[in-house]
Amino acid sequence: MTDERGFAHHSLRGLRRVLRRAPNESSEAPPRSSRRRGRRRVPRGAPDERGFTLIELLVVLVIIGVVASIAAPQLSETRNMAYYAAVKADLRNLAAQQELYYASHYKYSAFEDSLGFVRSEGVDSLSVKVATSGWSASATHLGLGDATMGCGIFFGNASNAGLRGAPADAGVVACTK
Repeated sequence: MTDERGFAHHSLRGLRRVLRRAPNESSEAPPRSSRRRGRRRVPRGAPDERGFTLIELLVVLVIIGVVASIAAPQLSETRNMAYYAAVKADLRNLAAQQELYYASHYKYSAFEDSLGFVRSEGVDSLSVKVATSGWSASATHLGLGDATMGCGIFFGNASNAGLRGAPADAGVVACTK
C-alpha cells in the first residue's frame, strides 16, 4: 500500500509519521537522538533523579547551622547595645531634669517624682544621690540580666565611687561595657 507521494505504509503508526512530516521533507527518518525530545526515558529499576538526596539536605542543614551560630552572638550583642542606649538616654534625661529642678529650687533632688522624671521601659534600679553641690546617679536595665552591669553619671562635687561604669568626668555617662 502506497500513498500519493510514493510512501509505503505497513501500519497505522507509519501513516501517522508520514502525515506529520512536511511535504518537502525526505522519507528518511531523522536520527534517533533528535527524534525524541522532552523527558529522558529512565529504565526500570533506575533511581528517580527528581528529588534531593539525604546528603544534599544534610549539607544544607550544616551550612544553615554554621551561619546561625555566627549570627546569634552578634544579635545578642546588638540587643545589649540597645539596653545600654536606653540606660544612657535615661541618665541624660535625668541630668536635664536635675538642672531644671536646680534652676527653680536652687538645690538638687534625689526623688524622681519631684523631678518629673519618667524612666524608659526596662530601666531598673535607678538610684540618685545628692551631695552639697552636685548629684550622682546609677542605673541598670532588666534585659542585661546582671545587676552589676549598667551606667553611671555625676555632676558637681558628688562622688563617682560605687557608680556603675565609674565615670571619670563630671556630666559624662559611663557604662560597664
